[in-house]
Amino acid sequence: MTAAAFAPLQTLAETLLPHALEPAEDGAHDLSHLQRVWHNVRTLHAQEGGDLDVLLAAVLLHDCVAVEKNSPLRSQASRLAAKKAATLLTTLDWPDAKITAVAHAIEAHSFSANITPTTLEAKILQDADRLDSLGMLGVARTFYIAGRMGSALYDPQDPEAKARDYDDKRFCLDHFQTKLLHLADGFQTVTGQHLAQIRHQRLKGFMELFKEEIGAG
Repeated sequence: MTAAAFAPLQTLAETLLPHALEPAEDGAHDLSHLQRVWHNVRTLHAQEGGDLDVLLAAVLLHDCVAVEKNSPLRSQASRLAAKKAATLLTTLDWPDAKITAVAHAIEAHSFSANITPTTLEAKILQDADRLDSLGMLGVARTFYIAGRMGSALYDPQDPEAKARDYDDKRFCLDHFQTKLLHLADGFQTVTGQHLAQIRHQRLKGFMELFKEEIGAG
């Protein structure tokens, strides 16, 4: 793993990267995801501020416990990662206040955990991570994950779920309605809200083109 992508804190990145990811075959939560979230964090930090050391540690360790999307433990994943991160940072002699800040940011970043972020760093991490679920990256990750989970692209009998309930475990297109198109409403920072709306419009544009090409809508 290269620390260069995590400038200007490459030294800290070198220390934390070996602990960042458990062995897993999830291309939606890999090193490239961490790099993208860090890029988003830097963009948000430039406008919003915050402790950059806390932010980098939270970015690198927010997925340090691997739990599959379809696991019954999914809602506990961020709490498990926060606990593991706190233990690691304690061994590195980080101050208690910064460890607490990192742990809270990790714990609150998860959509499924439903924990309200109360610090600036936690708000920035949540926004930065959710931006990766919007726009064209959101489209790519959604179909990638659906493929891994064995979902169909859409219901050929009723693509828009006009006569059935949405079922995003069976049909990838349903996931746009059950989650992705609602994400932009929950952003925490002003900068994050602006970026989320841009990516939200891209999601909507993709959906319209997709439905046109399958003869729906």
